[in-house]
Amino acid sequence: MEKQDLLYQNMTAFYRGDPARIQHFVKVHSFAAYIGRQEGLSDALQAVLEAAALVHDIGIRPAEEKYGSCAGPLQEKEGPPLADKMLTEAGYSREAIDRVCYLVSRHHTYTGVDGPDYRILLEADFLVNCFEDKMPREAAMAALRKVFRTETGKRMMKTMFDLPDEE
Repeated sequence: MEKQDLLYQNMTAFYRGDPARIQHFVKVHSFAAYIGRQEGLSDALQAVLEAAALVHDIGIRPAEEKYGSCAGPLQEKEGPPLADKMLTEAGYSREAIDRVCYLVSRHHTYTGVDGPDYRILLEADFLVNCFEDKMPREAAMAALRKVFRTETGKRMMKTMFDLPDEE
């Protein structure tokens, strides 16, 4: 089985009985994969991005169990060790695992974005969260200005939520 397929399968098993969380990471992965391809990422960076999109929320369950909360900083703290284990089991290289774990540890942090994989993961997660959280139009417009930097991400945000082009 291909690494990414094994990771997909293992994340689905990790969230067994929680279809909302499974569907969340599947949607984030789909948007991240599309944006990455459209933005011309190298094959290696695309693979890192897609792996990160699959495991980005892996820290939710342990955060809830330990702290009774799934707040972003708690997910960022609890996620990397689990992601490391799952990626190792799936056969990813140490270099890829380290980058994915870094992205998991920062996927709710919008400052210090240090690469297109990081930027695209933020945008893909935001596209899904905006829909799932039923974000008001004004908040979606603000997010378009503050979060989105890739042309593909901006276009997706505008199209999905019927937002006007900025003046």
